[in-house]
Amino acid sequence: MNGEQGNKSSIRRKTAALTGGIATGKSTVSRMFQELGAHLIDADLVARQVVEPGQPAYQEIVAHFGRDVLLENGQLDRKALGAIIFQHPEERERLNQMTHPRVIAAIDAEEARIHASEPERLILVDVPLLIETGMYRGYPTVILVYVPENVQLQRLMERDRLSEEDARRRIAAQMPIDEKLRYATHVIRNTGNREETLAQVKMVFERLNR
Repeated sequence: MNGEQGNKSSIRRKTAALTGGIATGKSTVSRMFQELGAHLIDADLVARQVVEPGQPAYQEIVAHFGRDVLLENGQLDRKALGAIIFQHPEERERLNQMTHPRVIAAIDAEEARIHASEPERLILVDVPLLIETGMYRGYPTVILVYVPENVQLQRLMERDRLSEEDARRRIAAQMPIDEKLRYATHVIRNTGNREETLAQVKMVFERLNR
């Protein structure tokens, strides 16, 4: 094992990856971990940062997709880009090739920065598509926020005021939540009240801080 791999392994011993599914309550659980003292790295926020104007990924996206995917202010037009990759799966893969390595590199750098200043602090990396992208392989600890699919459906319909058909379509676009269970080292079952969920979060937090 070289020095870089050894250092990364040391950091990952104090790092956990958090994931879930749509309407499972992952954001609520991540806030609970933060309140207990974990440092949160939001992969969605990092993904937005790596495609800011001037960043290498931004330049590659514009070179490949053209200026039609830009707003008047020069920012990416996510709706226009989303329409392209929805219709053309091969373009989604190309976009992922431009962005994912940079997202991973930025997360690794942030983990190293936190670990250098607070080596005993738990780092929680919130990654919605942790399993789908294969990022889970880099984390020895994977926390899944889980509710059964019927609960997902009901919550999504209520939260976003969707018809049952539209809600089912959104859920079907993701990996089934039950399938994600086999990748998890810890499961937070978010089907009860806040206190019941918080008790589970505290148990996992304390276990990871031993």
